[in-house]
Amino acid sequence: MGRITTLRPVTRIALGDGVRRRADTLAVEEPLEIRISGAPLAVTMRTPGHDVELALGFLVSEGIISRREQFRSAIHCGGPGTGGAENTYNVLDASLADDARLPGPDEARRFYTTSSCGVCGKASIDAVRTTSRFAAVDDELVVDAEWIAALPDRLRAEQAAFDRTGGLHAAGLFDAVTGEQLVTREDVGRHNAVDKVIGWALQQDRLPLRSTVLQVSGRASFELVQKAVMAGIPILSAVSAPSSLAAELAEESGLTLIGFVRGRSMNIYAHPRRVRAEETASADGRSERAPMQEGRVQG
Repeated sequence: MGRITTLRPVTRIALGDGVRRRADTLAVEEPLEIRISGAPLAVTMRTPGHDVELALGFLVSEGIISRREQFRSAIHCGGPGTGGAENTYNVLDASLADDARLPGPDEARRFYTTSSCGVCGKASIDAVRTTSRFAAVDDELVVDAEWIAALPDRLRAEQAAFDRTGGLHAAGLFDAVTGEQLVTREDVGRHNAVDKVIGWALQQDRLPLRSTVLQVSGRASFELVQKAVMAGIPILSAVSAPSSLAAELAEESGLTLIGFVRGRSMNIYAHPRRVRAEETASADGRSERAPMQEGRVQG
């Protein structure tokens, strides 16, 4: 239960330094089946641990719940079928309140085919537009670019499992008012790490996540933008590139999307108004804040 890493023998070849047999630490990857009152809903490959947060974040991302009161309980149960199967802790059965928006059979089947890489496509874009209860466009948060530039290093400092394996994604939630790093989660799937963060926020009754920044360790794909929008997060920052669909959804949803946050530079792909640039000299020699203009950022 809750295994994050495991040891496996490997043959290490170092050119000019011979061949050695040694143990290497790997990130654990196992399936998690999410059920609602016994009915299968979704299957995703994940790193075990924080499974309830993962399930709750997924349910928020899909518009099934949006408040802590809509979640009643969750329990790990036996594997496929029942019949007293050994509990592998890879099946989580959740109980929700009556007002939760339970998906129909067709939606549930779609989750089986897409949950390994997040949900994407025209149907998902329409779902975000129609079911998100939290409008990111209304969040008037403004942060300094210098503060954003420091977030990847702060996130990296909390990646204990990555230090041991080199093979896990991470997502961290930051309070942009106090500067506090609220929570960090790691997982083999970048979308799972974000779901765990959002699930944590739901359990803490913090939705919508106004005045926060979500920092991720990899690229910003469509499903990460979708999840941020559904949780009411106004700024998503990534150390790598976004996809075109991610940028389009961010623009339409009012989310500030930042990519290639490395060193002291970054590209802002949607709604740059929330990021203050460093001070520059004006024509008369006075120091002033350079406004971030709407439009494409070269990098």
